[in-house]
Amino acid sequence: MLPRKRACEGVVVEEDSDNNFTSSSNNIKKKLRIAAEEDADSTVKISSCNDDEDVVCGDNSNSNSNSNNNHSSRSVEITEEADVPIMTLGNTNPQDIDEDLHSRQLAVYGRETMRRLFASNVLISGMQGLGAEIAKNLILAGVKSVTLHDEGTVELWDLSSNFIFSENDVGKNRAVASVQKLQELNNAVLVHYLPTKLTKEKLSEFQAVVFTDISFEKAIEFNDYCRNHQPPIAFIKTEVRGLFGSVFCDFGPEFTVVDIDGEEPHTGIIASISNDNPALVSCVDDERLEFQDGDLVVFSEVHGMTELNDGKPRKIKNARAYSFALEEDTTNYGAYVKGGIVTQVKQPKVLKFKSLREALTDPGDFLLSDFSKFDRPPLLHLAFQALDKFVSELGRFPVAGSEEDAQKLISVATNINESSGDGRLDDINPKLMRHFAFGAKAVLNPMAAMFGGIVGQEVVKACSGKFHPLFQFFYFDSVESLPTEPLDPSDFRPRNSRYDAQISVFGSKLQKKLEDAIVFIVGSGALGCEFLKNVALMGVSCGNQGKLTITDDDVIEKSNLSRQFLFRDWNIGQAKSTVAASAAASINPRLNIEALQNRVGPETENVFHDTFWENLRVVINALDNVNARLYVDQRCLYFQKPLLESGTLGAKCNTQMVIPHLTENYGASRDPPEKQAPMCTVHSFPHNIDHCLTWARSEFEGLLEKTPAEVNAYLSNPSEYGTAMINAGDAQARDNLERVQECLDKERCETFQDCITWARLKFEDYFANRVKQLIYTFPEDAATSTGAPFWSAPKRFPQPLQFSAADPGHLHYVMAASILRAETFGISIPDWVKNPKKFAEAVDQVMVPDFEPKKDAKIVTDEKATSISTASIDDSAVIAELIMKLEQCRKNLPSGFRMKPIQFEKDDDTNFHMDMIAGLANMRARNYSIPEVDKLKAKFIAGRIIPAIATATAMATGLVCLELYKVLDEGHKVEDYRNTFANLALPLFSMAEPVPPKVIKHQNMSWTVWDRWILKGNPTLRELLQWLKEKGLNAYSISCGSCLLFNSMFPRHKDRMDKKVVDLAREVAKVELPAYRSHLDVVVACEDDEDNDIDIPQVSVYYR
Repeated sequence: MLPRKRACEGVVVEEDSDNNFTSSSNNIKKKLRIAAEEDADSTVKISSCNDDEDVVCGDNSNSNSNSNNNHSSRSVEITEEADVPIMTLGNTNPQDIDEDLHSRQLAVYGRETMRRLFASNVLISGMQGLGAEIAKNLILAGVKSVTLHDEGTVELWDLSSNFIFSENDVGKNRAVASVQKLQELNNAVLVHYLPTKLTKEKLSEFQAVVFTDISFEKAIEFNDYCRNHQPPIAFIKTEVRGLFGSVFCDFGPEFTVVDIDGEEPHTGIIASISNDNPALVSCVDDERLEFQDGDLVVFSEVHGMTELNDGKPRKIKNARAYSFALEEDTTNYGAYVKGGIVTQVKQPKVLKFKSLREALTDPGDFLLSDFSKFDRPPLLHLAFQALDKFVSELGRFPVAGSEEDAQKLISVATNINESSGDGRLDDINPKLMRHFAFGAKAVLNPMAAMFGGIVGQEVVKACSGKFHPLFQFFYFDSVESLPTEPLDPSDFRPRNSRYDAQISVFGSKLQKKLEDAIVFIVGSGALGCEFLKNVALMGVSCGNQGKLTITDDDVIEKSNLSRQFLFRDWNIGQAKSTVAASAAASINPRLNIEALQNRVGPETENVFHDTFWENLRVVINALDNVNARLYVDQRCLYFQKPLLESGTLGAKCNTQMVIPHLTENYGASRDPPEKQAPMCTVHSFPHNIDHCLTWARSEFEGLLEKTPAEVNAYLSNPSEYGTAMINAGDAQARDNLERVQECLDKERCETFQDCITWARLKFEDYFANRVKQLIYTFPEDAATSTGAPFWSAPKRFPQPLQFSAADPGHLHYVMAASILRAETFGISIPDWVKNPKKFAEAVDQVMVPDFEPKKDAKIVTDEKATSISTASIDDSAVIAELIMKLEQCRKNLPSGFRMKPIQFEKDDDTNFHMDMIAGLANMRARNYSIPEVDKLKAKFIAGRIIPAIATATAMATGLVCLELYKVLDEGHKVEDYRNTFANLALPLFSMAEPVPPKVIKHQNMSWTVWDRWILKGNPTLRELLQWLKEKGLNAYSISCGSCLLFNSMFPRHKDRMDKKVVDLAREVAKVELPAYRSHLDVVVACEDDEDNDIDIPQVSVYYR
């Protein structure tokens, strides 16, 4: 299955006297502890354990770092022979959070939610595909323990949906077969198994219980117990049956949601407040307000109307883009003068859940996912009850393709419906019930992945109170994924293969298409790992004709391990695509996969050449940036290949289907660009911590990467560098030379004390002198040219800092800066640096000169300025002088001297990069009275970390793979496809048909962006023009790349008429045509006979 180091059975862990784990060769080895929860009838033996000891899998230490490392505290051997007592609860002491591992998840949940997760014990009953997906997501999230319960044994049938099992596991208990491979996902989570009957009393050990394969009768019994338990136990019943799925949540009679959406509280910068009842509050138009009527807000920093600064939450109404009304009489308050921040107060919400017993007959409102299926949830509510009754009466599921069983299920559903009273449905949709019956026994991987994400997130909500729970029923179906052609009952018959469950839903013909598909997956990160697992289980590219190519130029980092579940800690530093491909092949050995490490782009078109693209059946994007997506989109558009697109952001995910000739392409609509803060705001007038962190990262890169790189560029070839600067002759060139000259002259460091001096003087420059200059140039009472106060919102008047070695923030910044400065100069760092007392003494030795503000200092205040450098009429003279000074500096340098530029790396907490950036940002925040942030929050913002969790990734890939069935089946209409936006935090699911492409018509022809006109036979320019003329089009301009091959307005272009188009491209456009290419593309501008411009498709001229 997944890559592993350990044998499956007979695992032994030994402990030495120092609590370190050794092998016979005294090397540290990772070992596995396995927890068995059995009764007297079981056949599992645990040796070398005292009777009162817990036997567990994973790290049960008090300080759980949640790193993917195993720690054990006893010797355990497992053999299948005798009894073992049932487990007791593990400890719930507070645990540390491994921020390197969980940084992306912390960006979604925050520390408090993570700590609650670390103390949560979860039961998952039913270890078919859905149970395995839920367990995977929760183990990656880092709950304290997961107990796997299943009394059944692995069947070949299970391999359609369960990534844990291999053919060697057939006949073993599902829970036992699951534990080791799930444990490898996160060895800090305790993974137990329970292969025997589950009792109600056992549920008391858990904060949340999930049932994926249980009758309604038993579910009602367990649910009643969970509701009556104190405190209540969160209960979730979920199942996937073919292309149908359901979830029911009951978190108890009263459940408090701490944070309903996970969004940061909205804020606004106040511009004015009226003395009225109600008061009108206006905010600056820097950013739109996100408040809603009824929100509670608090005020701070208000000058004049100080009564509002009492910290009391106040309700607002009439919320607008830049104003709102305050439900308060401010008539007798002080008059507003200036300043003020208004911040949303997020309120907890109490939900009162119904029991399953009650909700079955009175379900309330269903959570909708697809408004084109508005009537579907009540039908599925009935269908799942009918299936439960069918199974309880006959002891089996309906047989796929059996009309008799389908009619029996319809009859059961009809009887239940007739006795439903006011809830009776007018039409039970027999056609839908028939589809439901045929696939009822099957658990499909895409459905399991999708529901595994949804249910995994609901468990997190239950354990933490973070995000709004699903309240209470959710039903979903994807019957559009079924083949378009009717199938014969014989098509559904099992073939004694691992795909039998899938065949029972889609038939053997579609299975053959899946196996023979040639597929390209771009990216093998979080999305890529999930896609690989899904397609391996579905059998995609597993036939003789099939091939899957995956590419990713990245390597595995520790932070990947909390989501990219095909990777292990011992894979860190290895190529993602290679490791992921190997892991996918172990899930399904028949997978024909090739792993590449190439970035997909214009520079690799010799690797991903025309023939490569032409042979593809479908492309699946698993990318994390828009530019790469746009490039792949253009390739798919050009070669007319389906593109399945998806992305995640925290608890949100979206999918987009790009289908040739049916839908618009990915690049047809784009999100607006993110608003960037003006340069002058970042450098002189910050008013939030984001501005401070943007400035801090810019300074970090300038001081430690760009300047050392400039120094090296100069030293490598002084004359060439100097010539380039003279030729540039601008303010930027002058600034570069000034920085290089400073670095090699007065700021050059030879000892570590020099580095401390540099760092201390930088502190004085940044946080004292520059601020003194700013408030000297613009005093607090300064006015603009119109007479308005200069320091009005959103500007904040700053105060200079007075350095103190007793201030930990001051000292830590100087320490981080001096260490990194030493690194750039190759200076060794003494051991005493991290001793605060000794370091403070060294800092106090630095002589800090007095500062005198300049009268003629130029400070950029224009918000449209793109640079803080100011041009000067004597730039060229200054540049010449600086080059002369640099020559003198160079003569004083040691032979072969070079600096060591530092590239920012956010995910290494030992390198001091984030220490320096957080220090820079927080000291600047102090200057401007902006709230400071800790290093982790600074890392999120400055490191531009994209929040990510495994649940959203799993859901997105499951949805995409439901569309993959449609693509590979062929013949589906645009209305069969679905684009999705989902937010698991709310929860919200919004599915809709893709937008069709824009159609252009001319005479009796029509075309879309998907069309490409092809002209073969190596034509001349005249032949190309004539070919277009026959279509009623008069070409007046033909270009190749950025060069014009023909324009009707240029008389000399008529001399080109009898030249081959390809020869013109070589001669005029200097196009180099590689051997693997047989055509070139030209862009033609045309008019019709009435001189109307006509947008025609790209024209491909074939010359071979």
